[in-house]
Amino acid sequence: MATRKKTTGSKSRAKPSPKKTTAKKATADTSTIGGLEPFHPVQFEGTLVSLFGSGRRAGGRSPKKDALYQAQQLAYQAMESGDPRRRVELAKQALVISADCADAYALLAQHTRDLAEATQLNGRAVEAAMNALGPKAFEDAVGHFWGILETRPYMRARLALAQCLWEAGKRDEAVDHYREMLRLNPGDNQGIRYILTACLLDLGRDDDAAALIDEYKDDASAALAYASALIEFRKNGDSEDARMLLAEAKKTNPHVPAYLLGKKKMPKHLPDMIGFGDESEAVSYAGDYGSGWAKTAGAVAWLRSQ
Repeated sequence: MATRKKTTGSKSRAKPSPKKTTAKKATADTSTIGGLEPFHPVQFEGTLVSLFGSGRRAGGRSPKKDALYQAQQLAYQAMESGDPRRRVELAKQALVISADCADAYALLAQHTRDLAEATQLNGRAVEAAMNALGPKAFEDAVGHFWGILETRPYMRARLALAQCLWEAGKRDEAVDHYREMLRLNPGDNQGIRYILTACLLDLGRDDDAAALIDEYKDDASAALAYASALIEFRKNGDSEDARMLLAEAKKTNPHVPAYLLGKKKMPKHLPDMIGFGDESEAVSYAGDYGSGWAKTAGAVAWLRSQ
């Protein structure tokens, strides 16, 4: 299973126009391991922090908060930079100012090819973010993570850590991280539901995957539509329900089967932007869910027959 997923989308959304709507994807390209890319509008987020500050109080920020604010500004600059060396340099500068700058650790993780090092750095990023937020945030902000600017570095870091753990073969641990992220932010701005569904199918945990899809039953993506068809085929083979679900999935995105069947060649890198209903979404789905179809006896032949 590839490690790229959609990162936007609400719990309930109408099906968007495939020609006009795009969603930013979540991970780095295959030249990096760490798992963090500026998958959110960092310019906008950085502007908000600049305007409203972080941890602002009537008497100003505490020295610790002020240091983190300055470090975070450098991290935003790094995330916006197209120069890898500059990104690393700015990340290191940010950590000199504040050891609680989670995005700085995650940026360094992104620029290593060593999976163990990337995992360690992303783990430190999660710890730094937890330290910056404090325990009270994990009581008061549950259900609204990502909606609060200060929680976003934590969510970015935890996503990157989970992806590293999956790549390292620590599959159950990765799944636990994804589940916890959805508990913290059920609105799922990062598209964790797509990642977790693919993971569960890859692990053969079909009932868990079906339950997750049901939680987001108003989701209009091809990912969950084709996943539903695959789950039904696994349970009952070439049933009427399986054919019906596959037909519905094809209406959502008719380009997916060609990539799953190898009729169209996968690009070297998965797309950074996804247009719902178009080929970029199909490529993304095949990259993320292709192994689940390949592992299912008869699934690819069934898809070809349809």
